[in-house]
Amino acid sequence: MHSLVEPNAWIALKLPSGNTRILQIIPNTTVSLGKYGSFPSNLIIHRPYHLTYELQDKKPPETFNRLRIVPAAELYSDILSSSDSSNSPDEATPAPDGDDADIPLPTGVEYTLVDPESGAVVATTDRAELNAEARQTLTMEEIEELKKDATDAGKDLIAKLMLSHTAIDQKTEYSLAKYKLLKTRKYIRRFSVLPLDVAQLDYWLLEDKDPAKILDMREEMVALLGCWANVHFGGEDHCDSESPNEEGIESVPNPKQTPGRWLVVDDTGGLLVAAMAERMGILYPVKSKHLLEGPQRPRSPKARRREPPVQPIMTTTTDSHVPTHPAHQPIVAEDNPDVEPESQENDLSKPRSPQASRKPLGEAKQRSNDLQIPYAHANTLTVIHPNSQPNLSFLRYYDFDITNPTHTPTHPLTRHLMTLSWLQLLEPQLDSTYSSEAPNATPEELRSWKANRRGTYHRKRRRWARTHHVIDSARGGGFSGLVVSSTMDPISVMRHCVPLLAGGAPIAIYSQAIEPLTALADCYSIARRGAWVASPPGELAGCSLEEQEHWAGNDEFPLNPALVLGASIQTSRVRRWQVLPGRTHPLMTSKGGAEGYVFTGWRVKPAEGKVEARGKKRSKKRKVEEGQTQGQGEGGK
Repeated sequence: MHSLVEPNAWIALKLPSGNTRILQIIPNTTVSLGKYGSFPSNLIIHRPYHLTYELQDKKPPETFNRLRIVPAAELYSDILSSSDSSNSPDEATPAPDGDDADIPLPTGVEYTLVDPESGAVVATTDRAELNAEARQTLTMEEIEELKKDATDAGKDLIAKLMLSHTAIDQKTEYSLAKYKLLKTRKYIRRFSVLPLDVAQLDYWLLEDKDPAKILDMREEMVALLGCWANVHFGGEDHCDSESPNEEGIESVPNPKQTPGRWLVVDDTGGLLVAAMAERMGILYPVKSKHLLEGPQRPRSPKARRREPPVQPIMTTTTDSHVPTHPAHQPIVAEDNPDVEPESQENDLSKPRSPQASRKPLGEAKQRSNDLQIPYAHANTLTVIHPNSQPNLSFLRYYDFDITNPTHTPTHPLTRHLMTLSWLQLLEPQLDSTYSSEAPNATPEELRSWKANRRGTYHRKRRRWARTHHVIDSARGGGFSGLVVSSTMDPISVMRHCVPLLAGGAPIAIYSQAIEPLTALADCYSIARRGAWVASPPGELAGCSLEEQEHWAGNDEFPLNPALVLGASIQTSRVRRWQVLPGRTHPLMTSKGGAEGYVFTGWRVKPAEGKVEARGKKRSKKRKVEEGQTQGQGEGGK
């Protein structure tokens, strides 16, 4: 992930109220934050993440809000001031408690609200002017008027609210800080820019969107699935240099020589796939150097004169000096210094004839082979879905469109993510694309066709080659692990997916309820395995190990219990705690929903034949002698 906010990137804005807003930063547009205000998107482009901005007031000739970077000293001023006061207890003013808490302070005393950073007086008031009958003397109408006329990013409104509270002197230090925090979160005009990683996306979907779309899968559940499935970078692809065979079709790689291939069943809209891709290093698009620093198309001086000058969009932490009107400044690249203006004008002014732009037939670029496989052979994800198209819509937040991967050819998921349906996995002959033959036409026929017909011909050949590669490689097995987060019966999923795993491959299955996982764990329990070894099913007599792995099961043994070891179920939930002096306790309220459970196990390869213990066999005479020697030693003692 980039450390700076890139144009057209998806980011997360953390608002003072605690809510998160996910949006795409499009250049030359206005970002709206609802009641907090709006600001030009160019003000945060090419700026670092994890900064806190403050929306400043509009100046009279301007129509946009400026941004000010809030320094860390100002963000944590309350914490720093409280630590300083704790270090000097003699100078600190004790909070009223006990009987002294009810003693009113003398009237006529002037109270002031001081800024802890600068020491300047923000506002003053007189105790006698406050109404003693109400805690907050400001009415809702007055507060609404103050909100409309709020200045200094809402700080004046917060100061007036605190000064209008009649019982402000009766609050302890803890309650006063809590009251100030509540008002600050409600009225302050600040926000933080955070990168949209998988953890932030999961939090946003759980708290602000529909948690049912991701099966109530919390961040700790996503972490458990990745850890127990041992999802990591699977190594470089060493099969890119291989050439197609005589028929023009690339051969399916040997599963034993291509590690780092994970099998996934994802019903969370792509959240699980995104989490695994992030662990494997293939989630975020990598911009190559030639794309960032490549030569730009030359432009004539007349075209350059029509473009408005680009102004910098930097802001400062102390002052608010920002160039005028940065809201809709176009972000353009610099001119190519290697091209002279005269040559640019001449090149653009000269009309180019079709004969000059067309290369000779012998020098024409050869079309790439349609049957060449565009997928990588290692460090890949193979997703099995029940529909005609996989539901991986959440991958669009990471600039990848699963419905049309050709729009993002440089994205790592384009080569490392493969999808197939359950029909293609179990009954590939029923799939029309797989069962049909690849279209084949001679070069003479291709030259006689129109452009649309030739394009359709090449697309069908490429789709046929991709489908054959994905299905053949998936049915070939040898996967490094299995990760499941689905509403399907886990027993049916394991029946068809376990034979595709390599020996020692980890298995991690997430379910909202514990009952399906309990039934699955019972199928691989020690008691079932012992019964299987003692009296295997009669229909497996004379079957090989491969046939036993693909066995459909019966009522007594729904699954082959000899294929998985170490079956267990676990769960985890991170509790939020309030940590304060004398007030440390877990929060009593939290988000509900499904608890979530994870099944874990390991794929094993059963040994052929009977397993016998081997060692040196001791004779009966030696056993008797050892027993007599031991008896004599005990008698002597």
